[in-house]
Formats: sequence, structure tokens, C-alpha cells
Amino acid sequence: MTTNRRVRAVVRVVGAAVLGVSAAAGCGRAQTSTAYEPRGAAELSQLVDGLGMTARVLVIGAHPDDEDTRLIAYLARGRHAETAYLSLTRGDGGQNLIGNELGEALGAIRTEELLAARRIDGGHQYFTRAFDFGFSKTAAETFEHWPRDTVLGDVVRVVRAFRPHVVIAIFSGTPADGHGHHQASGILAREAYDAAADTVRFPVAQFGAAWSVGKFYRNTSYRGEETATLRYNAGAYDPVLGRSYAEIAAISRSQHKSQGQGTPERKGVSIVSMRREATRVNAETPANAERDLFDGIDTTVFRGRALAGLDVPEARVDSLNAAIAEVQRTLDVRHPERVLPALLRARADEIAVHPVRIRGESRASDRPGYDEAPQQVSTRVDRALALASGLSVEADAPREVVAIGDSIPLVVTVYNRGRVPIAVTSVQFAGWSHNFSPGVGDRDGVFPPVVAPDSSVRVTLPERATATEGPKDVVAWSVTQPAWLIEPRAGDLYRDPLHFVVADATRGSQTVNRAVAIVGFALVPSGRADAVRGDAVMSTVAPVVFRRVDPVRGEVDRPLAIAPAIGVTLDRAVMYARANAPLDRIVTVHLRSASTGARTAVVRLALPAGLTADSATRTVTLAGYDASAAVDFRVRGTLRPGRTVLRASAASNGEQFATGYQLIEYSHIRPQRVYRPAETAIEAVDVALPAHASVAYVPGVGDNVAPTLADLGLPVTVLDSTALGAGDLSKYTHLVIGPRAYDANPALAANNARLMDWVRRGGTMVVQYGQYEMTRPGVMPYPITLARPAQRVTLEQSPVTVLDAAAGVLAMPNRIGAADWQGWVQERSTYMPQTADPRYRPAIAIEDPGEAPNPNGILVAPLGRGTYVYVTLALFRQLPAGVPGAARLMANLLAARAPAVNAEAAHPATGR
Repeated sequence: MTTNRRVRAVVRVVGAAVLGVSAAAGCGRAQTSTAYEPRGAAELSQLVDGLGMTARVLVIGAHPDDEDTRLIAYLARGRHAETAYLSLTRGDGGQNLIGNELGEALGAIRTEELLAARRIDGGHQYFTRAFDFGFSKTAAETFEHWPRDTVLGDVVRVVRAFRPHVVIAIFSGTPADGHGHHQASGILAREAYDAAADTVRFPVAQFGAAWSVGKFYRNTSYRGEETATLRYNAGAYDPVLGRSYAEIAAISRSQHKSQGQGTPERKGVSIVSMRREATRVNAETPANAERDLFDGIDTTVFRGRALAGLDVPEARVDSLNAAIAEVQRTLDVRHPERVLPALLRARADEIAVHPVRIRGESRASDRPGYDEAPQQVSTRVDRALALASGLSVEADAPREVVAIGDSIPLVVTVYNRGRVPIAVTSVQFAGWSHNFSPGVGDRDGVFPPVVAPDSSVRVTLPERATATEGPKDVVAWSVTQPAWLIEPRAGDLYRDPLHFVVADATRGSQTVNRAVAIVGFALVPSGRADAVRGDAVMSTVAPVVFRRVDPVRGEVDRPLAIAPAIGVTLDRAVMYARANAPLDRIVTVHLRSASTGARTAVVRLALPAGLTADSATRTVTLAGYDASAAVDFRVRGTLRPGRTVLRASAASNGEQFATGYQLIEYSHIRPQRVYRPAETAIEAVDVALPAHASVAYVPGVGDNVAPTLADLGLPVTVLDSTALGAGDLSKYTHLVIGPRAYDANPALAANNARLMDWVRRGGTMVVQYGQYEMTRPGVMPYPITLARPAQRVTLEQSPVTVLDAAAGVLAMPNRIGAADWQGWVQERSTYMPQTADPRYRPAIAIEDPGEAPNPNGILVAPLGRGTYVYVTLALFRQLPAGVPGAARLMANLLAARAPAVNAEAAHPATGR
């Protein structure tokens, strides 16, 4: 065994606010397992095969799930081109098939789903600052929300950072794309191709060094291939990966679980296609005469050396090319150590050709026209060396969360599972590092520890700290959270405090303080640590994780997170109250400790005028790490109509705490913590309720409606599948079905006939919108039809026309007027029926500008002695947002009564 000295040093949880580290060697354990990621021989083979390929391709779309994963997998895995997807948004405005997170929390989920997809298909991932504000019908409307030049500037910044040779737009930039965001992405992709080299319009100081993209294409795979000028078979089988690129793409696409994008892994031919629209490199070749995407582009190793200003002898470049050829010739996946000499030679040649990387000279990449080919080669060579040497690094923490200001012991273990000794030259974490100086030993005269084959070295970073053992200018850790959520949005644009727009979210992270350990290492075939030279040192990173064993899932690795010593949260961000009516409600303040020591916390509420609590403060003791407490205050009083804010805080050890996080955790993505202030907006609304109501609620997709009904004073019971099938429904007067519940809840569809019988006996059933499943026989009592695409009213300010002022649904128990349609969020209505059976009585007509009015937003029909209401208005967004008119309208929908008609008896259940 080699030296296994435990280095005693200090890690206090301080450091730079962002760990901007690239996972160069890729040897740390993944923080979450995915269905498919190349490892071992497959990953090494991919790297070696791609050493001589330096082309880069940027694919641009609007949302998560817009990307053509077959194209990305084919280019990244099959052609070994560095391929990236730029999504203008994070999908914040969509819906959620796997939980009830919406808005910014949903954007965090979809961001991580994109990163999970890229880990599988091999691409990189970028974003702009654009917030997904919901469905848009035109590019013009979209640019009213996203300042066009601002978002174009973000796209230019990404182009200049990634420096693609080819840009491929997913969308055409025309109304044929449908969604206005899609149209905008197609427009901005072409404008960025045209403008990325324009340093007058986009100055270098703000947008990075100029870059001229060689070619511009539009993807035609999903819009017919009649205009395509290039076609590739993504269904080609890769025997090393064990799948075709289309199969890998299907696994990648299936990571978009919040959007229900599970995709079959079909074998066989699978054509991806594109159309060349512009070129700067081979204009003499007609688009339909091109043979390859990279025609006219030099994809070899050092085409950019002259532009980079590197004075390198041609012989040295030839030597590097020869070394790469030797690597590819000598790779033996069963004996990867045999390729190490050739890889080391390639690395030495690359350093000689591109000395800036080692000597710390001014960054060549700041120079106009600089090409990233040298860095691509060095990154791939270093990763290949780590894989071929059998290096593996694990960084373990004893708990999942560490409090700001606390310290934590970390154990970094370096495993040598190969056949050549490895010297550990440094271990770094945050603001702390320990270096073993190659050739001379560390400050104690100890040479780098050498890890012999089939052995390991463990470096322990203990708990206690002194002020002298870290950098003097380190910044205290902030909490671990999505970088784009640190500051509030400016309208429909995120702010960019940490330059996340130009961050490669796949190779680094767009999460602040995603903790990683960085290990420097060198191969020492002689086994002598004193032989290590500085230019032989490489680095790898490992996520710092807390490991636990789940009896079902096995080992579960959770990334270390930084959190406040005490997190303070309230159950809801917005709640309703009835205006000018007595309010008597329990407000629960949730506390969670991240501190290792016991803490006493004094909890208090700051109440709006008109409300008082049963106690000014509550005092609780949190026993230690992960201890939690729920502190109840009884709040009473009355509120005038309007919105006020209730705030909670906790004082402990001289500190004030008033924020907490929502933990977002699903098995297919890395966990995220979304922080918000411990405050609740209370919307006091003047609303009358149906008398003697008892409401049963069947949840739908992304559904947070039931708690808002309870806020208004309605007794609400959430029904599960057992209650739908065999429960006693007679005790309920009203049944409310959540949005898209028939699509998401198989038990609902299976028991729908039972629910219809309940309505016939006199109940009132309110069904929120569904999609095309609502047209199936038996789902609704009378038939409807939906156009393709279905009609939406996307402008939340769109006018509402009352069709029947005397209709009970608009008159009782609340008179619905113009004020009730104000203050709506994101949209008016979605998936509105194109036609409806005449037994439905429409109440309103709504439309977006320039479109024909649609009368099917609220449909009321008799069913036996009961009433059936179908509503496509976006109440699932309005009610959780506390829109006053939505609460009044929902009360009326519950109170709706339709007169019985004889025709129903002749058309049971299906309406036919």
C-alpha cells in the first residue's frame, strides 16, 4: 500500500458564491441515476473516437421538449460533434403531469429534466432569461412579453460562448409553427446567425468576442421532409453503445416526465432531416447538393490556431494528429491501460500547441474569432485519461444539508481501479484547498500520496476551522438554489446576477453552490511521487453527496446543499378569505433546522390590519439537525375586500429567519430547493356561497384548487380512487373534477358512470377542462368536439361577452360583472370545444383579437335531477393566484342548477 496520510485541514462552509467548475474528467458519481448513460468502455470509446472531431452545433428551440433528441443524439453520440440545445425558456408556463408544482417551481423541474436528457444524449444545455408566460398565438404577442432585442442579445451571448459552426433552428419562424414562442425562437435563431459577428450592435464587453457561424439550417423532421436538403438515419445501430441513436434519443426524451413525453425505443430506420437556409462557407455548393452537415467546415483539430494567434510549428501539430491516431489505433477496451502512453503523448502535444491552458497567460478565447478546438481536445483527452486509468473519486458528507456558518467534515476518497499508480496532487472544496507540490512535497515535506492499483487514498476534511486556513477574500456561502431565481423577475424576463445565460448548464451548473470536490491527479507509471511534474497534473470533480440505503431503491445519493440554519415556511403563498365576514383560521408556521446544535426559536406573525393572533409569539426548541416543528397560531378578525400580506419569522441566537424552501424531488432528476419568503398574501373577496354545500374534489393535473375552496368556507373532501369506486357519495352535494383529471386518473374514467348516476340523483358536478379525452363516448353526458389544434383564449385581458344575463351561473349567488374578469393571470381559457350538444346552455363567449367568439367556455346542462357543468376557463391558475372574480365565479358554478329536460332520458350517459 502507498502512503495513506489523512490530511487534517479545515473546511468552513465559506467560499465563492458559485462553483464555476467544469466536470472535465467526469469521474464523480452521478447525483441521480438515469435510464441510460454511457460508462466504462462505452464512454471511453466515445471519447477516443471523437478526439479528432472538433465541430460544434447549436440547436435552438423555445421550450423543454422542443428539442429534436434524435438529432442531438446522432450528432453528439454518432458524429462526436459538440452539440448543444438552447431553450429560450424553462417551460415555467406549462402544466405538470407528475405533481402540483407550477410556475417557477415547474421551471426548476423542467430545467433538471433537460439536464437529465442531455446526460443521456450527450448534448450541452443553455437557456436565455425568457420566462414562459403561457401559450401565445403569435410572435408579435410573444415579443410584447419578451423584449426582442434583449432576448436576441441572450441568444447572441450563447452563440459567442459556445462558438458553433452550425446553427439549427427547430422552428420555421412563421405562423406554421403554431405557438408564438416557437415562432419567436425560429426568428431569433436566424437573427443570431446574422448578428453574432456584429460588435457594433452587440459589443464585445457585454456579449463576448465576436463569432461568425458557418451555416444555418432549419429542422424539418417533424414538418415533412419535402423541403429537406439533408437526411440522416438516427436509427443506425452503435454496437459499442448497444443501441441506435434513435433509441438513445427516446430514453432522453422520456426524461420530460412532467410533460408526459414518455417515448418508445423503436428499432429500425429513423430519419432526421433539415434544410440549409444560409451558409458562409460553401455558398458555391447548392443546398440540395450538400453531402454532409459539415461540408465546407474544417472539423480537424487545430484549424483555429492561426486565428487564436498561436505561433506553433507545423511539426508539433502533425505530432498531435499522429498521437490522436495512435490513441484510436491502440485502444483496447478490455485493457484500457494500454492506451495511456498514447493519450499522455497527445496531452503533451496539446499542451505544447496550446500553452495558454497551463501557463495561465491571457485567455486566447477573448480574442475575436478564437476557436474552441484546442480546449475541446484537451477536455476529451483528460477525460479519456481518467477513464483509462481506472480513476474514481467519491466525496461524502455525513448529512444532506449544512447550515450557513456551520462546518462539516468531508471525506474524499480516490480509488485506483486500473493498473497504473496514480498520484493525488490536490484536493479542493469551496474556499479550501490542500496542494501537494509536485516534485518537492507539500508544506510539511510530504510528497503526493500514490494510489496503487486496487487501492484507495482517503483525504478527510475535518470539522473545525481557523480564520487563516482559507483565502482571505472568500464570500460566505449563500443557499443552494436555482441561480435564475435568486432575484425576482423583471416582467417576463429573469435577471442574470451570475451570468447563467452563458453558463453551460450541463458541464457546470446553474444551481448556486452545487457542492463539488476537485481532485488533482497525475499518472505515475514509475510509482514515484517525486517524479510528478506540474504539466502532468489533471483534475476531476466529484459531487459532494450524502449516501443512504433505501430498502427498495438501494443506494440513494443526495447532493450536499447549503441552507439557512432555520428555514421558515407557510403552507401557501396565496389564500382566500371572505371579506367582511368573521375569519377564524389556524395559521401554521413550519420550522426546519439545518444546524447541528439545539436551537431555541421565537416565532412571531406580522398580521395585516383587522387580524389578531392568540399569541404574539411562540417559543420552540429544535433539538438539532433536521429537527422540525409546526407552530400553530389562531388568527381571527375581519378583512375588507382586497389583498393584504401575513408574514412569519423566527429569531434564534441573535439571527432573524424569514425564508424557507420548497423541496422538489423526483427520482429522475436531481433535487432542487426553491426558496420564498415566509409570507402569505390573503385575498379578501366579497363572495356568497351555495347553502349547505358539501364538496368532493377529484384532483387533476398540476392542481391546487381544492385548498382555495376550503379557504372560502366550503367543506371539501379530496377523493382517492377507493372513494371513486366504492365510497359513499350520497353525503356530498357537489363534485368537482380537476383539470385533465380524466387523462391523469384512470380510476376516474373507470368509475365515471357511477359519478354520472350520482348527478342524475340530484348532485351538481363541475368538471374543469380536459383535452381530447373529453370527446370519448361516456366521458361527458352529451357530446362535444374539439378542433385540432384546440382553441385557446390566451390573453388574460380578452373581453367576455355575456350570452344570457339571466343565466343562474352568472347571476346567483354572486352577480358576475366586468370587475370579476379583471386581474386574471396567464390565460382565459384552454381546449375550448369547437361544438357542443344543444342540451348544454352556454353562458359566455370569449375570443382573442381577430378570432371568432367561442361560446363554449362555460357549459351547463341538466342530467336527470342534477346539473352538469363543464368549464374550460383557466380556474386552475386563477384560484391558486387568488383572483377575486375566479372565487366568485366558482361559487356560482357550484350553485348552478339547470332545469330538467325530457330529452336527456332518451340519451343516457353518452348523449347519443
